[in-house]
Amino acid sequence: MKNLAGKSPREIRELIRTNQFNGPTAGVARGYAQANLAVLKKEDAFSFLLFCQRNQKPCPLLDVTEPGSPIPSLVAPEGDIRTDIGSYRIYRNGELSEEVQDITPFWEDDMVGFLIGCSFTFEHALINNGIPIRHIDLGCNVPMYKSNIACTRAGKFDGNMVVSMKPVKEKDVVRAVQVTSRFPAVHGGPVHIGSPETIGIQDLAAPDFGDAVSVDAGEVPVFWACGVTPQAVAMHAKPELMITHSPGHMFVTDVSDEQYGVL
Repeated sequence: MKNLAGKSPREIRELIRTNQFNGPTAGVARGYAQANLAVLKKEDAFSFLLFCQRNQKPCPLLDVTEPGSPIPSLVAPEGDIRTDIGSYRIYRNGELSEEVQDITPFWEDDMVGFLIGCSFTFEHALINNGIPIRHIDLGCNVPMYKSNIACTRAGKFDGNMVVSMKPVKEKDVVRAVQVTSRFPAVHGGPVHIGSPETIGIQDLAAPDFGDAVSVDAGEVPVFWACGVTPQAVAMHAKPELMITHSPGHMFVTDVSDEQYGVL
């Protein structure tokens, strides 16, 4: 579908809700923040909230719904986290059981939704600074990798950080750090630059989530903390039920990117 960059968040959510669009959301509704999703039953919600508080780099919270409510009232009061994401993952006891396009049949009255900042938010700022985003140019998903960077445990929630990777020209690396560091609410600056092996990534051509992209001559792989981290944590913590977005398929909020920036 063409011209999604210029559509409003409400229009994007309506397209997703009516099954007219269910692809990755990088580059859509340009200028508006996107969010990762994690949904847990109330019995696990406090421990997960504590996990996010202790691991704000990979899990910066933008909104938390009231128990039983699917409405993210702070970031999209007309949105619905059950229907407004193109693809969801259902985890049962830490195992991925299925992917669906609507979680209404799975919704329970004690569920709590967590919307977590996404690095898609600062991609527009990078582009405005002359730093191209390869996965947007290619029309594919951002590559994401399980790292060896440990998160701080909270209750049953424990595990390592997932990172996303963007190739950046050597001459632009400092500027990329400066630009993204202005957005601490959506992962902020990189957690690692260069040498994937140092953070436990053996093959950039084989991402754990998303699609591989090339790192060309004169470029450096730059890694940011990623909101897919809760999915890796879910596999380790094994809650009875956890629902997340599918990697790259985000919730588009009504909040502008710049509102999460630091001038």
